[in-house]
Amino acid sequence: QVQLVESGGGLVQAGGSLRLSCAATGNIFSVNAMGWYRQAPGKQRELVATITSGGRTSYADSVKGRFTISRDNAKNTAYLRMNSLKPEDTDVYYCYAVVRPIGTTVLSNYWGQGTQVTVSS
Repeated sequence: QVQLVESGGGLVQAGGSLRLSCAATGNIFSVNAMGWYRQAPGKQRELVATITSGGRTSYADSVKGRFTISRDNAKNTAYLRMNSLKPEDTDVYYCYAVVRPIGTTVLSNYWGQGTQVTVSS
């Protein structure tokens, strides 16, 4: 069984910073891409940032230059450093990982439980 455990959300003032973590645990053979989506109530889920196992990154235009995604492959953990936060960054952030579990040849998507990020003006 594979699980993603998120941490690091919270309340911060505009201009502040937060760092989210996402650890993939369980019967893992390999982890491919990891990243974060965010979603506010009543809105579509938005892709925020992704990182491949080789370290290639991509970002939503709305966060480029402010957010940085990184990962520690030895720990199957991804990080999202969020700087210069704005009130419009307020959302629930969900991490995801594309994982090949032990004993399979199939890649599957797994999701974290979500963490609330609130940016006050």
